[in-house]
Amino acid sequence: MRIFVIRSTWVLVSVLFLVAYALFAEQKPAKIKAVAIQVVMVQADEIKLPADFQVALYENLVRQLEQKGFTHVYRDGDSDTANVADLVVLHSVVRGFKAGSERARQVTTFAGATSITVHCSFTTSDGQVLLERDVNGKVRFFGGNLRATHDFAKKASQVAQQNFSASGGS
Repeated sequence: MRIFVIRSTWVLVSVLFLVAYALFAEQKPAKIKAVAIQVVMVQADEIKLPADFQVALYENLVRQLEQKGFTHVYRDGDSDTANVADLVVLHSVVRGFKAGSERARQVTTFAGATSITVHCSFTTSDGQVLLERDVNGKVRFFGGNLRATHDFAKKASQVAQQNFSASGGS
């Protein structure tokens, strides 16, 4: 009898846990409506960043946002954004950069990593902050140092995709 009570209690607790998990897991915050996104040139004011990294960050970010399904991805200074409703503007500021060594990565797997930390701020066209995140890009094993910019762009575009929607609210 005692084993039956223990098993029944365990089953009841398990079922309650699963029900609670299902209820809370499905409650995702509504996505913010964004018909278009404009990418402002990446800033690296306080960090000494090579020019090729700055350009690669920007270009990879634009490309990845287009691949994530944003139909209208505008570049910095594009005059077509003046009349776009629900425009989200992405500002990126480099907060950290560690230049690695491609040669060290080829010789050993624990040295030579390149990493970059970028603060991403998604705002409305009039400057109201919608979302802020720090996004890291890394290359640890194989590939050139610029591969860290691709890693950053993939992660930043995932943040955009998870939080913004052309229809708003799905």
